[in-house]
Amino acid sequence: MLLGAAVAEDCERLLDLGSGVGTAAFVALAHAPACHGTLVEQNPEMAALARDNAATNGFAARTLVIEADVTAKGGDRKAAGLIENGYDSVIANPPFFEAGAGTLATTTGRAAARHMDAAALDLWVRTAATSAAANGEVIFIYPVESLAPLLAAFSQRFGGLTLLPLAPRPDAPANRVLLRGLKGSRAPLRMLASRALHDAEGRAFRPEFDAIFRGIARLDW
Repeated sequence: MLLGAAVAEDCERLLDLGSGVGTAAFVALAHAPACHGTLVEQNPEMAALARDNAATNGFAARTLVIEADVTAKGGDRKAAGLIENGYDSVIANPPFFEAGAGTLATTTGRAAARHMDAAALDLWVRTAATSAAANGEVIFIYPVESLAPLLAAFSQRFGGLTLLPLAPRPDAPANRVLLRGLKGSRAPLRMLASRALHDAEGRAFRPEFDAIFRGIARLDW
């Protein structure tokens, strides 16, 4: 939800890498009625669910779901239907555990969605950079403990980097970060103040996040 709500409101061509069932992309499409989304998902079952979700939610005419490997070579991605330098916004919630770390999921599909190393992550960023149009934005959401390789990959390819740390509560350290880069920008990196999803007590979301999760507000960068 946060990833989709982070997309620029004037986006007309969206690319969601590793889209899963399409949640982030459909949030972005809901906020931008003129936007068309291309969803890339390697898992056929997830891709089928994304197509069903597009149809159920009235986005079928504005959605293309492609079954492809985000880390494939350029020629293979092009053959699958991805367009180089073609998208105003590129978003991703990549696998976030280092390969071999953590507890592997019991199914191959879930394990692939959660585990990869820094080299594979760099390939995700490479695909995002190749796909983004000039001046386009690339937005990833990622765990803070795995931020270093993502930031390094972004720094090599984008400028105008903006980091938004997200914490569960005001007194807790950030555990997720939204990272946005602009293709062709030379602006310096900005680190925004950490934002807490909940108050110090209770389970309710803070108003700004509650509005996002209810689909009536976008993320204010």
